[in-house]
Amino acid sequence: MSQSGETKIECLKCGTCCIAFDIKEIGKKAGERCRYLSDDKTCAIYEKRPWGCRGYRPDELCVLVSTLTDEQKVQVFRNIYEV
Repeated sequence: MSQSGETKIECLKCGTCCIAFDIKEIGKKAGERCRYLSDDKTCAIYEKRPWGCRGYRPDELCVLVSTLTDEQKVQVFRNIYEV
């Protein structure tokens, strides 16, 4: 656990956040696959990723959607975040 008492969840490499969210800095619209999301579901520009990407932290939701298809994951994230 972190000092604040929160459990840190490492990236599950599901790619959902790289599809579901709008990333204005690189012209990616919500629901579109990011052009920098590699086949192994990691970021090809991780060290130079935009601020919007840097701000995202994996959480319990990532664990809950880990068994869904990519389309189902995106729909869940879009419904929750209203995007």
